[in-house]
Amino acid sequence: MAEPSRVVSLAPSATAILDAAGLADRVVGATVHSALDRPAVGGWLNPDFDRIDALDPDVLCTCDDLQEDVAAEARDRGFDVEHVAPATLDEVFDTFPTICDAAGDVAAGASLAGDCRQHLDSVATALTDEARPTVYCEEWADPPMAAGNWVPDVVRAAGGAYPFLDAGERSREVTRETVESAAPDHVVLHPCGKGERGDPAAFTARNWDVDADVHAIDDSLLNQPSPALLGGIDRLARCFHPDADLPDPWSPPARESDGSI
Repeated sequence: MAEPSRVVSLAPSATAILDAAGLADRVVGATVHSALDRPAVGGWLNPDFDRIDALDPDVLCTCDDLQEDVAAEARDRGFDVEHVAPATLDEVFDTFPTICDAAGDVAAGASLAGDCRQHLDSVATALTDEARPTVYCEEWADPPMAAGNWVPDVVRAAGGAYPFLDAGERSREVTRETVESAAPDHVVLHPCGKGERGDPAAFTARNWDVDADVHAIDDSLLNQPSPALLGGIDRLARCFHPDADLPDPWSPPARESDGSI
């Protein structure tokens, strides 16, 4: 194991990965979006580099193409940066060792990724004989956008079929006619950045010709490339297959903090 690092996480996903891997003590600062109680260093796209500098970090963690400019500015200011940009569920898991390596413990990230993949195998086994309902996941309402990136993988892992985009494609605007012609059995609302504020009543009020169960779930369960996606898979699997003998919902393996920072 490498020497522990002082990490400032500028991506909620990196914070969640380090927390789930038992490395939360190495996070010395995070954005205002962090679930950890750490000194705030601004927002996802507008960090306060003076505050970051005062925390004397060894590395900054960033994520997604939308943070490339933030990562580039941080490097220009002399910070070491670990930047990841996963596009599929498997790539999300591959980032766990990378992010944890930046914090000084690549093995913790590899263990976390292995645990997540093992849980998905258990879900898949439970759903082997189940029919796959058609699912429409909406990441934004105005205009309506079908969710891409790893969401198609998440839906399939939860036992659904997703005809709107392939895994790895960016989310994109979708027409009423496209959704209606797919005849989804389930509609999942997870507007980016809005928590659980997806509004089933507002979707119904569009009067689209869709006969589907409508679910609003916390956006982090589908939008955040972190172990939170396991929570999304577990929740969707129970929505799509309420009678299946599914494993208990995933939770991070118990790990003791080493109190390094």
